Amino acid sequence: MVQIYLPIAEISLNLFVLLGLGLGVGFLSGLFGVGGGFLMTPILIFLGIPPAVAVSTQANQIVASSVSGALAHWRRKTLDVKMGLVLIIGGVFGSVFGVQLFSLLQRLGQIDLVISLCYVLFLGVIGGLMLVESVNAIRRRRKAGGSRSKARRKRGLIDTLPFKTRFPVSGLYMSVIPPLAIGFFVGALAALMGVGGGFVMVPAMIYLLRMPTSVVIGTSLFQILFVTALTTVLQATQNQTVDIVLAAILIIGGVIGAQIGARFVQRVPAEELRAALALLVVSVCLKLAWDLGAPPPDLYELIEARGP
Repeated sequence: MVQIYLPIAEISLNLFVLLGLGLGVGFLSGLFGVGGGFLMTPILIFLGIPPAVAVSTQANQIVASSVSGALAHWRRKTLDVKMGLVLIIGGVFGSVFGVQLFSLLQRLGQIDLVISLCYVLFLGVIGGLMLVESVNAIRRRRKAGGSRSKARRKRGLIDTLPFKTRFPVSGLYMSVIPPLAIGFFVGALAALMGVGGGFVMVPAMIYLLRMPTSVVIGTSLFQILFVTALTTVLQATQNQTVDIVLAAILIIGGVIGAQIGARFVQRVPAEELRAALALLVVSVCLKLAWDLGAPPPDLYELIEARGP
């Protein structure tokens, strides 16, 4: 066992456990197009990392794995840069708003409760809807004898919005308002929950914007990269809770894992890919809901106050 001391977290952990954690979350990043923060943060806290350090530090790993995964998808021409830029613009404004809301809730002493409730709410709703839709899609495909007939696209409210432009890689001609709104929402979540927001971004791009699944993953990573980097800088300048040693270990594993995930994604059908992501999201939601409602092992806890 190779123990390594983390100076900011003030704890010693197994080096290979941390490398494996970064590798696994990086693999999920390249495979599903999610940052992995919704999974990384609870695991780090479970390992004994203080929540503030876990949230701030794992964001660096999200940036690194997103760079690696986005580059891999860009080389395969499965990244819509134009759509990503529109999402980033919305995400920048959302991140600034989210950081201000985070500071307000922190001053009110309600930030921990709000974060837990947000995780349970968003993961439960999104994971459940994705799972139902994915299972129905798989059943329809199997009934059709394996053929993937394309359903006629119905005209909705999004199609009536102004400021339309063409996104050639995604094959869409639509208003920029929905991508801006989605980017803003995900940017606010990134600041408030310490996640990249891919678990919201990916379903929204598939079901609201109707983008092809193969393009969604790379574009999601592209947006997560810039928004998470901005959020990390904004949070770090206020909290100063980034553990460089822990971040470096997670980044090494995350970069390698993202490349493996990006290669593996082409071998899995889109419906099975969405179903696997849905199961993962629901599982994390159930674990967080259980922890939120379960009685604590100790009713009272003494916390040593740190000096300035």
